[in-house]
Amino acid sequence: MRDLTIPFVELRGSARERGRQHGEFARGQIGSALAFYADAIGTATGLCWPQVTERVAGLLEPCRRFAPDLVEEMTGIAEGAGVELTDILALNARGELVRDRLPADEDLDSDGCSSFALLAEATGDGHVYCGQNWDWRCGISDTIVVVRIVQPPKPTVLMHLEAGQVGRQGANSAGLALNANGLGGRFVTTRGLPQPLIRRKVLDAATVYEALDVLSRADQQIASNALLTHRDGFAIDVETTPGAHGWMYPEGGILVHGNHYQAFVPPQLAADYRPRPVDSLYRVPRISAALRRAREATTSEAVRQVIREAFADHFGYPAAVCTHPDERVAEVRRWSTVLHNCIDLTTGEYRVTAGNPCTEEYQLLPWNLHDGPGAPATG
Repeated sequence: MRDLTIPFVELRGSARERGRQHGEFARGQIGSALAFYADAIGTATGLCWPQVTERVAGLLEPCRRFAPDLVEEMTGIAEGAGVELTDILALNARGELVRDRLPADEDLDSDGCSSFALLAEATGDGHVYCGQNWDWRCGISDTIVVVRIVQPPKPTVLMHLEAGQVGRQGANSAGLALNANGLGGRFVTTRGLPQPLIRRKVLDAATVYEALDVLSRADQQIASNALLTHRDGFAIDVETTPGAHGWMYPEGGILVHGNHYQAFVPPQLAADYRPRPVDSLYRVPRISAALRRAREATTSEAVRQVIREAFADHFGYPAAVCTHPDERVAEVRRWSTVLHNCIDLTTGEYRVTAGNPCTEEYQLLPWNLHDGPGAPATG
C-alpha cells in the first residue's frame, strides 16, 4: 500500500474555524482552481471572473437559508485562502453558474462519472462496497484534496473534493456513503442551490431517511444523480432534477449508474431526450458485468481487485469507463478520470487512486469511517 499522495487534512472546530483551516491548508490549490475556472468559464461563456462572481452573489441568501453553517464554512475558507466569499461560492456553483449560457452540446458541467454499490450478497467476503470513477476536467487534477471533517454531534465526514468546495463525494461515520454523477438536460427554473451544498448536507445526515429527505426537499437548479449506500446493506440510486425524481434499487446486490437517465426520463425532456455523454450507454453494462465476478472473490483484497479492474476498463477508449484525455479536444476542455475511490463500508476503509485506476494503485486514507458519531458498537 502506497503512502497517500493526495493532500489530506483534518478539519475541526466551529464551521468558520473548519473553513479557515481548509482555506489555509489548500490556499495554493484554491488559487489554481480559481485560475482554471476563470479560463474555462471565460472560454465557454465569454464572462470575465468579476462577472461570474457578480452573478453568483445572488445565490448567497438561498444558500444561507438552506445551510447557514455551510455559508459560515465557505466564509472561513475564503478567509483562510485570502480570497472573497463570492470566489469560493463560485467554485461551489461552477455548474449552476453557466448552465443557461452554453449550447446543449458544450456543457461545462457534463462529465463521465460512473458509480457503483455492491451489497453483501454480491461479494465473496460478504462486505458492502461503493465508489466511483470521478471524471472531470484534467485542469483540476492538482486541486483535489481529501478532508476529514470532525463536527460533533453530526457524523464525521470523509470526502475527496476540489479545494474550496464544501462537498462532493464521500462517506460518514454513520455508515452512509454518497457517490454522485452528472445528469443532462436543461430545465426552465429559477436559480437553485449549488450541488456541493446539497451533497454535503446528505453526507452530514445521520440516517438514510435524513439523506433522502435532503434530496427530496432541496431546491436545485441542475439535474444530478445520487447513489446512496449504507453499511447495513442498503443502496438506492436517486436521479434528482429541479422537477420530478426517479429512483432504482440494486439487482442481485449490484447497482451501477452513469450519466444517462436509467430510472426514468423527466417529462420536461421526454419528447426529445438524447443521452449525453453517449459513452454512458456502454459504461454502465460493462461495469455491471465486470462486478459480477466479485461474488467469486474469496478475500477482500480479491474483491477490491475485481472493482479496480472493472473501473480500469478501456472499451471505447479514450471515452471509456477509465477515461483518458482526448488530444483532439482543446486543452481547457479535456477530461479524464481524475480519481477513483473504493469504500469498504463494512470495515470503514476508504481507498483512492490518484488518477486513472489502470495505472495508479489504491491508497488507504489514514482515517477509518468507524471513528466518529454513529459508528457501529464494538465489543
